[in-house]
Amino acid sequence: MSPDTTPEPLDQAIARGGGLDTLLRDLTDRAVQAVPGAAACSITVRRGERLLTLAGSSGLPSGLDLRQYEDGSGPCVSAAGTGDERYVPDTAEETRWPDYTRYALSVGVRCVLALPLAVPGETGAALNLYGLEPDGLAADRERARAFAARAADAVTVALRVEGERAAAPDVRTALLSRSVIDQAIGILMAQERVDAQRALERLRGMSQHHNTKLRDLAADLVSRAARPQRSPRPPLPPRAPSGRGQ
Repeated sequence: MSPDTTPEPLDQAIARGGGLDTLLRDLTDRAVQAVPGAAACSITVRRGERLLTLAGSSGLPSGLDLRQYEDGSGPCVSAAGTGDERYVPDTAEETRWPDYTRYALSVGVRCVLALPLAVPGETGAALNLYGLEPDGLAADRERARAFAARAADAVTVALRVEGERAAAPDVRTALLSRSVIDQAIGILMAQERVDAQRALERLRGMSQHHNTKLRDLAADLVSRAARPQRSPRPPLPPRAPSGRGQ
């Protein structure tokens, strides 16, 4: 694949069944191919109060991002938080993030380029590139910026599609819950000869009294009603005298 190859649209790949993890991992591998000075790449996204690494290329030491998240400082943390590009020409001489750069140097990373990603709906994201030579990413920063712009679109699509997929089970669960509650209402209406509103109020009262979720209480009621009723066992006939002692 040539360095200038545009990433394949990820929405089409996800639709064919690829997972978010696999596709974003593929994206980071392509970043390494597209930027000759890069030896590894990762994608950082802030979710709530936490920064997470969505994906990392092959050969990426796991602690490179995690160390920054734990310390709350570092080039990718800064790029994701401020929206500004951060470049470390040489980790051996960097003074802004001494704890992080000492660790990066210990795993052989000599330069870092963190590029902010504009991902709608997220409060911070960055594409992080790591080089093994001092100032090894300087000559390719324009190429890295161009790739990051395309990657932001791909990450946006991937997160949107994955979010839609994650929401589907919640919708199905809600529909199933509504169905079982309706069944429970019907059972109470028949058993207690009340209308639907009174049956629902009865269910809610039982739910509060037992500190049980309404859908769980309804499911238990439906389950018990569906069990076959056992017929009472007939009494055993009296035992005949044994005849002993006669």
